[in-house]
Amino acid sequence: MAYKDLQDFIKHLKEKKLLDEIEIEVDSDLEITEITDRVSKKNGNALLFKNVKNSDYPVLINSLGSYERINYGLEVEDLDEIAETIMDFMDVTNYITLMNKVKSIPKLARLARVFPKKVKNAPCQEIIEEADLSTLPILKCWPKDGGRYITLPLVITKDPETNQQNVGMYRLQVYDKNTTGMHWHLHKDGKEIYEKYRKLGMKMPVSVAIGCDPATIYAATAPLPKMIDEMIFAGFLRKSPLEIVKCITNDIYVPANAEFVLEGYVDLDEKRLEGPFGDHTGYYSLEDMYPVFHIEKITRKKNPVYVT
Repeated sequence: MAYKDLQDFIKHLKEKKLLDEIEIEVDSDLEITEITDRVSKKNGNALLFKNVKNSDYPVLINSLGSYERINYGLEVEDLDEIAETIMDFMDVTNYITLMNKVKSIPKLARLARVFPKKVKNAPCQEIIEEADLSTLPILKCWPKDGGRYITLPLVITKDPETNQQNVGMYRLQVYDKNTTGMHWHLHKDGKEIYEKYRKLGMKMPVSVAIGCDPATIYAATAPLPKMIDEMIFAGFLRKSPLEIVKCITNDIYVPANAEFVLEGYVDLDEKRLEGPFGDHTGYYSLEDMYPVFHIEKITRKKNPVYVT
């Protein structure tokens, strides 16, 4: 049974005793990551910090920090099943143009049931606010980092030529209350779409979802060909359609059960220094110039959890 949202996953982690809840006040500036670093290196549980200094929102971290929790989150017995699922998905998506015949082809029946479902009312839009990133418990992870970073964002863009959406995961360094860096590498799909907007001379709409069910988070990082829609793949993994909703300020569709959504745009003629960042390699990645994400609205649940 697919997880409804991140908080449904949290509830199940708690029931399985795979979650530790921390009630005492902690600081999002270095302290949360110092604690998590020690816990994760001992193969410890997911952590839910419920009292974060200067923020109204709890922080979930290390939620997928073990094979057991990844398997549990993706509802598989072994991660090799995910590789097989990706191969099956890429195989059947060759036949998307034959969707009118899908129900008569057993192998494609699952695909017919997992296309995203558009809704008009969504939990992620219960509250609509002016952009102010200082209200979110965004972490500064390491002492020499360039600042605070959003490290588990689902960055959603739309190809201006095909209208196909893309979901990727690119770190976002916070500059001020309504701007961040957009860490697009040259080989990423988001960067390719960005270059298309540059050629057309158009402002590039971008929306960022923070806090989704594990399958949707994984889909943003999965090694899929660029013509494959990550939200369809999320539904394929979940064996259930992903509900999506149109953003308030642009035409991008985002997961309806996200905890937070940042809506905005990337200015095509603006770049700013981004980095350093303490990377998973054990070294700081160096400073470089990257595009800037301007946030116009933040939408969220009434009682969201910030995941990182």
